Formats: sequence, C-alpha cells, structure tokens
Amino acid sequence: MVAVEKQGVLNDKKIVGSPMVHMTCLALVLFAFWMVLSGRTETKFVVYGILTAVVTTWVTYPLLLVPNKDGSKKYYVFGFSIPKMIMYFFWLMWQLVLANIDVLLATTGQELNIDPKVVRFRFKADNPMASVILANSITLTPGTVTMNVTDDGVYEIHALTVGAAAGVLDGGMQKKVADLYGEKFDFAVVESEE
Repeated sequence: MVAVEKQGVLNDKKIVGSPMVHMTCLALVLFAFWMVLSGRTETKFVVYGILTAVVTTWVTYPLLLVPNKDGSKKYYVFGFSIPKMIMYFFWLMWQLVLANIDVLLATTGQELNIDPKVVRFRFKADNPMASVILANSITLTPGTVTMNVTDDGVYEIHALTVGAAAGVLDGGMQKKVADLYGEKFDFAVVESEE
C-alpha cells in the first residue's frame, strides 16, 4: 500500500521539481539535525544518523508537498537548488548586518531618526514556499516586520526607518527569492491609500 502511494507521488504530473533533489535536501537537513542533537562523531552514531535520515526521508517525503493556490500544481518544500540556497543565506546574512547598522544609527543618534510606516508591494509566486521564505526573510531583517500577506500577493510591511522602507520596496529581496525558486519575477510597489 505504501509502495503504491509512493509510486503515485513519483508519477504525479502535478508535482513540480525533482523528488531526488527534495529527498537529498531533506536527508541532509535531518542528518545535520541528528548530528547536532547527538553531539557524537563516533562511527556508529554517524551511521545511525545516516540510516535514520534516509529512512525518515523515504517515509515522509510525500508529506512535504504543498499545493499552489488553485491546486493545479504541488511543490516540494525542499524544492530549491542547494547552491542557490547557500548563496541566498549568505546574502541574507549580509542584509541583516546592513539593517542592524541602519537601525542602530537611527536609534542612537542625538535625535531619534525613525519614521515608521506601512509599505505595500505585490509579489506573485506560484510556489507557496517562495512566499513563505520572502515573508520570513523580511521579518527576520531588523527594522521590518511582515504584517500581512493577502491572497492576491500583496505584502504589508511595517518599516521602522526610511532605509528599511526603501530596502523593502527596491525589489532586491523579492528578485533573490524568485531566482531561488525558479519563479518569474512579478513585483510591483502598491501605492498607499493614505
């Protein structure tokens, strides 16, 4: 029964992406988690970790499929290129440093130099994981918080400083996320109703 379900997942034409890339990423994440939790590098613990990661990946990979909004396609949660994700991670870390400096300068000067506002933009991506990564990346960056993402792809972001607002509206992060997931870059600033 389980083998029939797995074969159905492998042959499902609605699934976008490679199951091998997804399973490799999932196994690597599970193995890294095992190593962090065990804290042991003896051969038997490494072998246990590899076996546990492989078996868990094989049993659970169909569960990590997310459908797009209209249900016409399904995407793997780990359906991204590992080198692109590594590059995105380091780029995001650099953005965190720059945002920290911006917030630090705005809040520690002689006069408080903050200008809080809500900015909006539209970013459409068929893969729901692209939307999740973008919203969380914005929230992770100091000085910005994703307050809402509407069904039609409008993001409402609270920005603490002028620099934070400009950084969100320049489309750089959105382009990186679209590239990460192989999505078409569909971005536009939405004017405020005020």
